[in-house]
Amino acid sequence: MKSFELVKTWEVEKVSIGVIKFGQKPKTTSLQKENFQLASVTKLFTTYTALIAIKDNVVGLEDEVGPCKGSTLAHLLSHSSGLAFDKNNCLMPLETRRIYSNIGFEYIGNYISQKVKLPFGIYMKEKFFDALGMDNSSLTGSPAAGAESNLEDLILFAQELFSPSLIPPTTLSLATKPIFPDLGGILPGFGKQEPNDWGLGFEIKGHKTPHWTAPSNSELTFGHFGRSGCFLWIDPKIKMSCIALTNRDFGPWAAQNWPVFNESIIRELTPNS
Repeated sequence: MKSFELVKTWEVEKVSIGVIKFGQKPKTTSLQKENFQLASVTKLFTTYTALIAIKDNVVGLEDEVGPCKGSTLAHLLSHSSGLAFDKNNCLMPLETRRIYSNIGFEYIGNYISQKVKLPFGIYMKEKFFDALGMDNSSLTGSPAAGAESNLEDLILFAQELFSPSLIPPTTLSLATKPIFPDLGGILPGFGKQEPNDWGLGFEIKGHKTPHWTAPSNSELTFGHFGRSGCFLWIDPKIKMSCIALTNRDFGPWAAQNWPVFNESIIRELTPNS
């Protein structure tokens, strides 16, 4: 793809890119088998494991979880519990502000682990990674930011997100639509967003600007990016996904270059959209 030439301007030591136009063979760069740290893209793994646990009636969205009064699993997944980013503090009442919380996802992992009587990473492997054949993925740290994976595995995950087999399509549809849609907040790295739409674990593009996806990505686009310089998005409207893995921490370089790259690949694969 001509768009892959843009990646050379990123000044990263290692990078692996996958672009999927669903129904077609994925287009990829090198290092498909090399593992990268996912940072907050880990939250997508934790989310999907939670959705599987919900499907299996291990946990429920309305289960009370976390230190904030009345907080449920749904609140933690959607960053709407009022819990602080990395401290055990409840900063605001439920459903009043979108406060991105790493510690909220640690509560999610601990809660599911207690229910299944297994370490959360093992449960994730058995129910999620093994089921999709993601043999090179693992959770070695926090459910918020402690996973690693490679491009081959993430392509399998993207295909699952387009056509789910491990959870009902209705569950994925719920998870990828805004939860408490009027909440504003800070999108890390991109500033204040009103509203700051989030689903159950999935960040929703909605009408956010600026944003890390392309200007022409639809409002239905969902996914996540990580501080380790990686991202994954699915745009169901144009039936497309893009995955980028790098070993350069997120910063101004990414905020500037990712939207340009994403726009280029969309224009290349969907010229009439």
